[in-house]
Parts: sequence; structure tokens; C-alpha cells
Amino acid sequence: MPIEDIDEVFRSDDRELLEKLVREARDVTEQYFGRTMGLYAPLYISNYCRNNCVYCGFRVHAKIPREKLSMAGIDRECRALSAMGINNCLILTGESRSRSSPGYIRDAIVIAREYFSNIALEIYPLDTEEYRELYLAGADGVTIYQETYDRKRYDELHPAGPKKNYDYRLDAPDRIAQAGFRHIGLGALLGLAPWQEDVPRLFSHLRRLERIYPGVEYSLSFPRLRPTTADKRNYHEVTDRDMVKIIAMARLIFPRVGITISTRENARFRDHVIGLGVTRMSAGSSTTVGGYADGGKGCKEGQFHVHDLRTLSEIKAMLVKKGFDPVATDWRHIVNR
Repeated sequence: MPIEDIDEVFRSDDRELLEKLVREARDVTEQYFGRTMGLYAPLYISNYCRNNCVYCGFRVHAKIPREKLSMAGIDRECRALSAMGINNCLILTGESRSRSSPGYIRDAIVIAREYFSNIALEIYPLDTEEYRELYLAGADGVTIYQETYDRKRYDELHPAGPKKNYDYRLDAPDRIAQAGFRHIGLGALLGLAPWQEDVPRLFSHLRRLERIYPGVEYSLSFPRLRPTTADKRNYHEVTDRDMVKIIAMARLIFPRVGITISTRENARFRDHVIGLGVTRMSAGSSTTVGGYADGGKGCKEGQFHVHDLRTLSEIKAMLVKKGFDPVATDWRHIVNR
């Protein structure tokens, strides 16, 4: 389905059309991915940040305890997460180059390699050579969200910090691909701007990358904004029905692309959409620094509130009951060169 056709679908209230899209998306998902569901968990190693993104719990002026794990702390956290049964991890930091340097992230990757088959990163944008260093250390993929593709809105919501540079962030996936990474995850934080405008721009961004870097595996994620308590701004509503439209259209336009659903969403909604197009979901997640090894006793301020509190075992049981095959890893460890 051409990207140009989605505006009519996104603005339509036709229930029969939506039901048709859902059926087609289910069929396409099963055709390309079968009944498998990849499982992963985020691993936060630092929450220091230099940006003042007004909607984020990690923003530089937020009055929260700041923490950065030592190498020993990273090892403990990796060991605890691995013991839960997770084999795919997503390493995250706040966007502070001084507190979480590329060298610090590289050393964390080396430790994580001892515990996980697949390691992805969600960090601040880097230069190509810096991305290459992290790839050679053993990272397999990088996820980076543009947040919103509306330049004016982007400028309003990022009043200070390195993240204010819209183009440097927009071009990060190109640098990631040029550095040799096998997987790139893209997304927009739905609700910052009208989703009917952001999602088509996200799709166009992905289409361009597919043309230029056809050997890369791509995935999409559609997190909904969860405003922090101190943020009183008005944002754009994204309903469950809207999310179903977005996921179904993503699957029909990009049949081979992975789609991730995070614990920002509640259990009921996640259970509902897994057969619609989702191929990967987080499980047993903690969004706090050191949240696995200390059982949540340490830094309690996460980047966002987890809305699906089920354990990995509970998620697996749900998937099996629905006829899905939970996949801990579909990667074989190779040395990046």
C-alpha cells in the first residue's frame, strides 16, 4: 500500500474499513513472521541528561535523583536481567555525553556481551566513527526516535540542550547504517504533534532509509506520550483506535519490518494488538537505573511509568495461551567487523 494513501485512512471513521485493515494486517503478519513474538527488556545504566525536553522525566531541570552505574553495577544489572530469562537487552542512557560518554557505553556493551545474545542501544546521537566503535564493541542495533517530525513543534518542546539540533538527530539513522549496524529502530513519540501528520513522515523517513541502506533490518515503534506530573502543556490525543490504525497501516506498508510495543501501554491493550502486527514486546521491564539488581529499591524515578507490570513468565504464559511462540533470542552471536 502506498504511503500516499494513508491520509484518507487515518482521518476516516469507517468501522468496516478499519476491520478490513485489521484482518489484512493479521494475515500479512502471520505470512512474514508466523506466530512468533520476540521478547526483550530495557536496561537503564544512567539517567543524567543535558536536554530540557519539556515532556520527559529525565530532563535536565527535573528534580530527580541522578544515578550512573559503575562497571560493577552494570555487571550486576546484566546478571540480574539475564537470570530473569531475558536474552535481548536494550541499553539506555540519558542524553549526557559528559556523564555517559561513548567510551562508557562501549565498556557497558562489552560487559553485556557476556550475558545477552543481542544488544541494542537507545542513546543520544553520535558521529559515524563513534557509532562504529560501539558496533565493533558488540552492539547489534540502535533505536532512535525523532520524537516529532514537525520542526516548529520540535523546536518548542526542546528549548535547550544538544537535542535541539533537529537535523543532527534526523540524520542519525544514516550514520548508524554507515557505521555497519544490522538493525535500526525508528519511531515518533505520539501525541507531541498531530499523529496524523507525524506517522506519515515517519513512514517516509523509513522508506528513504530502505532505499539507501537495503541491507539493514528495520523496526518501528509507536510509543504514546505519558506526560510527567509537572508538565501542564496540552498535547494531542492518541486513542486506542488510532493506535490500531497506525499499527495496521505500518504492517501493510512495511510487511517485513518489525513492530515493537512497549510497557508504556497497559496489559489489556498489548494483549489485543499482538496479533495485529506487533512482532516484539518488552517484558518484566524496569525504567529505573539499577532497577533489576536492587529490586526497585534504588533510584525510583523512571523515564516513564510502566503500565504493564507483568513478569516475563506471565507474559510468556499469555502468549502461549494465545497461540504464540515466545522467542527469547533469534540471534547467533558473531563478532562485529
